[in-house]
Amino acid sequence: MGSLILDALNVRVQGQGEKVLVFAHGVGTDQSAWQRILPFFTPYYRVVLFDLVCAGSVNPDYFNFRRCTNLEAYVDDLLNILDTLGVDRCFYVGHSVSAMIGILASIRRPELFSKLILIGASPRFLNDEDYHGGFEQEEIESVFQAMEANYEAWVNGFAPLAVGADVPDAVREFTRTLFNMRPDITLFVSRTVFNSDLRGILGLVKVPCCIIQTSKDVSVPASVAEYLKNHLGGENTVETLRTEGHLPHLSAPAMLAPVIKRALSR
Repeated sequence: MGSLILDALNVRVQGQGEKVLVFAHGVGTDQSAWQRILPFFTPYYRVVLFDLVCAGSVNPDYFNFRRCTNLEAYVDDLLNILDTLGVDRCFYVGHSVSAMIGILASIRRPELFSKLILIGASPRFLNDEDYHGGFEQEEIESVFQAMEANYEAWVNGFAPLAVGADVPDAVREFTRTLFNMRPDITLFVSRTVFNSDLRGILGLVKVPCCIIQTSKDVSVPASVAEYLKNHLGGENTVETLRTEGHLPHLSAPAMLAPVIKRALSR
């Protein structure tokens, strides 16, 4: 299983230093999303990069629809990668769904993680009676219908909204990686993510967390960051970036990198 998963998920290790820093991307991107961030960290850390099994850069034959009905399959992949590399302690930076994957992994193996840095994280995207996740069920269903009806049109409309800030290069990059994904896999994973509810397990997280949120994110309201801060079980902080969008590592890397550096030093 070891070398197979390293090859299948395009695992790469870069950089100097004794401490290990893992970067995990969100749905719709791949590890290339971190390319603008890496120069800030490779001189000081041994950086681990990989692709989620749903990424367009991974052979779609590796994506098992029955296996990936919840996030635990992605947690298994992450832990298998770290075990295969012989990592016994690391800092973990996860974007969007990978933030939640990191949370689940830290519950299962708390000794493996020194700190979790969670960018654009959400334990639940759907609104509830006493919880504002940002979306009503009808809104989500209309998104899924749009994806099924015309994937190209959906990507071209969604990418600028998700990036938020007026950064054409970031929109082009996000559009590229969305188009790299097979549409049926994108739809399946999106349904899995939007139907997830991890609020009940947040108190089990004892690893320190830094929650990073932009001032305006079409996917994750600011109230979600506060919810995480109030419900995660360990010591945690919230950092708000003065920029818009769900993908600050693409749109504002020079603003995001110092915040990550500061979180790593605490």
